[in-house]
Amino acid sequence: MKLIVAYIKPEKLDDVKRSLSDAGIFRMSVTNSLGCGRQKGYTESYRGLTSDINLLKKTRLEIAVNDDFVEPAVHALIKGAQTGGIGDGKIFIVPMDDCVRISSMETGPGAIG
Repeated sequence: MKLIVAYIKPEKLDDVKRSLSDAGIFRMSVTNSLGCGRQKGYTESYRGLTSDINLLKKTRLEIAVNDDFVEPAVHALIKGAQTGGIGDGKIFIVPMDDCVRISSMETGPGAIG
């Protein structure tokens, strides 16, 4: 079992969801986040004041999958999120020790679904 955490551009969320759905992956958590990386932000001027904006809006997806779904999920994330430019995002794959379905108390790979 793995937990896939992906940071993508907010405007690519619909493309990523479509790509994941095509790969048979429907369960995910999505949150808005702020972050900085190689993009390093930008400078903004408003009413004569200049501000450095170095935390950019990103969308964070968390997807728990069984081992046989890791590769299809990663390929689907890349397919949906990639524009070829800096700031497309990152994907982290983290080992997951266990999973518990609260309603039935089922544990392990079967609890993921």
